[in-house]
Amino acid sequence: MKTSRIAAAAAVAGSAVLVLSSPAFAHVSVQPEGAAVKGGYAVVDFKVPNERDDASTTKLEVNFPTDHPLASVMPEPISGWTVKVTKSKLAKPAEMHGETITEAVTKVTWTATGKGVEPGYFQKFPVSVGMLPTDADQLVFKALQTYSDKQVVRWIEVQKDGEEEPENPAPTLTLTSTSGATAEDASDKAAKTETTAADSTSSSADSSDTTARVLGVVGIAVGAAGVAYGVLAGRRRTTV
Repeated sequence: MKTSRIAAAAAVAGSAVLVLSSPAFAHVSVQPEGAAVKGGYAVVDFKVPNERDDASTTKLEVNFPTDHPLASVMPEPISGWTVKVTKSKLAKPAEMHGETITEAVTKVTWTATGKGVEPGYFQKFPVSVGMLPTDADQLVFKALQTYSDKQVVRWIEVQKDGEEEPENPAPTLTLTSTSGATAEDASDKAAKTETTAADSTSSSADSSDTTARVLGVVGIAVGAAGVAYGVLAGRRRTTV
């Protein structure tokens, strides 16, 4: 009986942990395909999981940052969804790579034409963006997730340094510095160079070893031929 009670308590505790932790895994997020390098272009995926078991996600609205506007925003077509790109005039023109930008994309909206993201599934919404700012370490996108029962979840809370993750965190894209990418490339190149050098040394050693063996065999054959010649010459002299 005591064992049964302990097992039941453990099961309840485990269920509580799952219930409490599920929102942390179910929020809308953004990740680059590769690296989002400052000053460059990148393809980013807005990942939308459905944490509900009684409704589907039928709409996603992503608000793009205006403090670091992006001149180029191109969504990838997705079967079963329509997409709308909204541009707005900036309150203050921005200088980007020698050009003055007066308007930029401020929102991208995806609307399901079918069932949308059903319970137990997730959907990625890819977007090509650029040029990424050089004076920021991250970009914050505030998103609204609408369900088939008209409920709207607002993923708009910005993560603050030193604090726990908010209940409804806004999707945040981390930007990589150019120097970091170059250093990584250099490291990979160095590793490949070392591997090539090691292979070359090994090949050279194998070649030298093979040559030595061949010369040894030839020497033995020559020596044997000399001995045989000497024996035959001695016999001829004895006969004469």
